[in-house]
Amino acid sequence: MTWLEIVAFVLGIANVTLVVRRSLWNYPIALVMVSLYGLLFWQERLYSDAALQLFFFIINLYGWVVWRRSLAREGEVAVGTLRPVAQGVWLAGVAVASLLWGGAMAHWTDAAMPYWDAVNAVASVAAQILLARRRLENWLLWIAVDLSSIALYAVKGLTLTAILYVIFLGLSVWGYREWRVRA
Repeated sequence: MTWLEIVAFVLGIANVTLVVRRSLWNYPIALVMVSLYGLLFWQERLYSDAALQLFFFIINLYGWVVWRRSLAREGEVAVGTLRPVAQGVWLAGVAVASLLWGGAMAHWTDAAMPYWDAVNAVASVAAQILLARRRLENWLLWIAVDLSSIALYAVKGLTLTAILYVIFLGLSVWGYREWRVRA
């Protein structure tokens, strides 16, 4: 456990709690958190997770703009759902992209767990895009990512980060329940 992991852990809890509450303040906290986690994951040779943090930085900037517009237009951050066909397309896309990314990581890097890391990374990308678009289904993907990440980080010895994902799992269940009422 390092100071880097501890600070990222605290910011992670604050970030997801603010997301559940649909607060715009989640975005500045997220930008700092993902920067710290990018460095931590790079040090641990979890390259897909490290690259994911760069993506998260960019998508959090995008989400901030989208949520601000929704807030200005509707007085609150509105929530919607995907149609069943769109849900299937998103899941198929996650599966294919995970296999491709995992294969690339296995072939071209010394990644510690290329396929496991890739599935978590790709599903996180999809979940974050759906979150930025204010779609309820983001929480279901986050629940799956959280469950998988708990095990991955425990195996890698990132105990505090594994604990963070246990907390994220609880927050994701809470988020799904809260957003489902508004969808």
